Amino acid sequence: MDTGRFRVPAGAMDWATAVGVAALLLGTGLSGQHPAAGRELFGAALLVAGGLALAARRRAPIAVLVVTGLCAVGYEAVGFEVLAVSYLVAVYGAVRAGHRALTVVTSVSVLVVLPLTALVFRDGPAREAFAQARNVLEIAWLIAAFAAGEAVRQAEQRADEAERTREEVARRRADEERLHIARELHDSLTHQISIIKVQSEVAVHVARRRGEQVPGPLLAIRAAGREAMRELRATLEALRDDDTTPPCGLDHIPELVERVSRAGLEATLTIEGQRGDVPAAVGRTAYRIVQEALTNITRHADAATASVRIVHRVGSLDIQVDDDGKAAPAAVAEPGLGLLGMRERVTALGGRLSAQPTDEGGFTVRAELPVERES
Repeated sequence: MDTGRFRVPAGAMDWATAVGVAALLLGTGLSGQHPAAGRELFGAALLVAGGLALAARRRAPIAVLVVTGLCAVGYEAVGFEVLAVSYLVAVYGAVRAGHRALTVVTSVSVLVVLPLTALVFRDGPAREAFAQARNVLEIAWLIAAFAAGEAVRQAEQRADEAERTREEVARRRADEERLHIARELHDSLTHQISIIKVQSEVAVHVARRRGEQVPGPLLAIRAAGREAMRELRATLEALRDDDTTPPCGLDHIPELVERVSRAGLEATLTIEGQRGDVPAAVGRTAYRIVQEALTNITRHADAATASVRIVHRVGSLDIQVDDDGKAAPAAVAEPGLGLLGMRERVTALGGRLSAQPTDEGGFTVRAELPVERES
């Protein structure tokens, strides 16, 4: 249920306001100059009706605005000179709900009808009739009610916008963190699982070529590796992101190449040029490019050797990873998750990346990363 301040239900607040305004109008009308018995009863009913109508001001602000305006005209015609408090509250509610144009039109109409009603139903000169109309609804009070409703409406809009902004920021941070974790999983976990999978495949293949019985645990490892790779790639496909901060950099590339060599792929590393101050983001990207390229070679290339070449140049860092696999020279590399990730990393740094089969067979990945040297 909608609540007002102090956790009081909004409906209860509306009814309390309506009853209070009705009592105020009735007390003010009966305590001042008012018509004789027959018209007095009808006028009192209009006073009460105008106040009680405010109970519906949240649900139907325009209807309440019209009803309170008609009640004000009615009890003014009967002979009650009471400030149209209920109509002012209705103006506030209608403007707060955003119905500014309709409120202006209705208020102008009421301001025009009230003096005409006084001229028709009251005896006396026109000046006195206009004075009586002002006693029922003054322009100053009307402007004040309109301004109060507009001020509250704008304050509520700003509060709602601030709440939406906080929710969007929190949601964006959660998405960034989730995507960060997903990218880290792809960069590290996929690499390790692929090595386990390839090694189990090789072990099963060697055992069968020798005519030996393949152990059940080894077959289970191979099946688990395949399933893990499928599930991991399917899950990470929807969580790919290019903004991560992995801890590995250029200093970890020799260890990465050595680990791949121990897994069965003959990999070599060549570093040329004089290394300067390479930004951390460039070093991380270089590591991930080499890691992804070696992972793809291990999984897909059917290669025996691979070479990693890193060249430090003035203003750039060049990386090249080649293999002697069976990629056809005319084949087009299908951009998988890893290749897209590499390309996004390089593009984010303002570099260039190419990944394609070579004329001699095999596959090559080349990346040029800009490096801003510190003076």
